Amino acid sequence: VQLVESGGGLVQPGGSLRLSCVASGTRFRDNAMSWYRQAPGQEREWVGGISRGDVTDYAESTRGRFTISLDDAKNTVYLQMNNLKPEDTGIYYCKMITTGHRGQGTQVTVSS
Repeated sequence: VQLVESGGGLVQPGGSLRLSCVASGTRFRDNAMSWYRQAPGQEREWVGGISRGDVTDYAESTRGRFTISLDDAKNTVYLQMNNLKPEDTGIYYCKMITTGHRGQGTQVTVSS
């Protein structure tokens, strides 16, 4: 099983980014997964997740701004991030909850 994130970058406050997490070796449809992030010097933080039944849930800090969705045909989970804030800066990881596999992460920097 391999997970690969992409889509990170530098964005100004108030901007948007869409992260992707592509899986190989298993199907997202058969697993629950979550997005996490880690800022320098801080512990890893749960951002949100999606269940096998496509039910999504979000951390209080991201609810209303972030949206997780699944493209089953592409075996890809997306994290749409809107109205980004400097405190959203960090390395974002996707993790398959049922297997424990996670990707290498993609850097998101929100700065003017």
